[in-house]
Amino acid sequence: MNDFQWAPVGPPLPVSPPPLPPARVDFTGDRGDFRRLVTKGAALELVTFGFYRFWLVTDIRRHLWSNTSVNGDAAEYTGRAKELLLGFLFALAILVPIYLAYFLVTIEVERFQGFASTPLFISFYAFGQFAIYRARRYRLTRTVWRGVRFWMDGSGWAYSLRAMLWGLLVFLTLGLALPWREASLERYKMQHSHYGDLNGDFVGDGWTFFKRGWWLWLLSPVAIIIFPLAPFFYAEFKARQWRWWLSGIRIGGVSLESKLPHDAFYGLYWKVIGWTMLLSMALGMYVSICTALVVKLGGGSLEDVVGGDGFNSIPLLALTVIGYFAMALAFNIVMRVYLQRDLWAKVLETTHVHGIEAAANVRASGELASALGEGFADGLDVAGF
Repeated sequence: MNDFQWAPVGPPLPVSPPPLPPARVDFTGDRGDFRRLVTKGAALELVTFGFYRFWLVTDIRRHLWSNTSVNGDAAEYTGRAKELLLGFLFALAILVPIYLAYFLVTIEVERFQGFASTPLFISFYAFGQFAIYRARRYRLTRTVWRGVRFWMDGSGWAYSLRAMLWGLLVFLTLGLALPWREASLERYKMQHSHYGDLNGDFVGDGWTFFKRGWWLWLLSPVAIIIFPLAPFFYAEFKARQWRWWLSGIRIGGVSLESKLPHDAFYGLYWKVIGWTMLLSMALGMYVSICTALVVKLGGGSLEDVVGGDGFNSIPLLALTVIGYFAMALAFNIVMRVYLQRDLWAKVLETTHVHGIEAAANVRASGELASALGEGFADGLDVAGF
């Protein structure tokens, strides 16, 4: 008997390649270089009365972005300090008249002074949320990877309204609704975020976030009363929030996975607290030494130099102000090294990217956003890095 072999008619069916293994996210920035960068920047902030911060923020972002690589390709930050400065000045042109008008109104209606701060707080909260959204939009449009820019659309005022309504619900529930607020607002931001022609999304939900940290909410009054527990609680909360947030990000077929341990930030927050205590002690010793020198050189008594209402000596007051500025400068360096650079590195080293092949053939899209939102964020002290 003859054996017959049957062959399929037509071209062979394509075989799908196996999925690529997760891509690593690496941070290669040198800690010493970053420390020198922020030390120089803090000193220049001091002598320029804070105006150098626009250049310092730009340098910090360029350092962090350029040393962050996904699958071997580093990101690029294309923002410029002059954009931030102009955005800040435009924001001031809008905010200063609001401050002035509010001040004049409160003088006229002094008998309602007890309620005067409520509309101002609501207005600034709304502006702050608008600024947070627009600042993120600015940063995304200045972030480039593999030659393609990220970008963002959507309405900053629509986001602000959502944030205000969710904020009211969080207040009424004593913070219990916070996980659902975070999920809803992040979903709005990510659904309006894009990488070229790939659309973003956020799949994290409030219930998952709540299950990861409900006991922190329950024990938060204890942490407030017993201060040494507060840094542990906050560090624990932030680590769980970072892990939940990163694992919910989607951009087209690309997804992130975070394996950040729950105790990842304990050391960072305690180092900041330790440095704060050390700097406070150094400031106290500095003021004491300056006081003793002024008393000795001036030939008076301690009561003549330091009265009941404060300093009676102009030289001592000037030396004390210099000491406070120096402490503020050193504290800014500590915060930026530990809670920007080191935190950034810890988060990235535990993050993996799945489906990176979906970003292989992306077409450029989107338009650059203005720095006005970043200016609002800086003016209202809600800016991020």
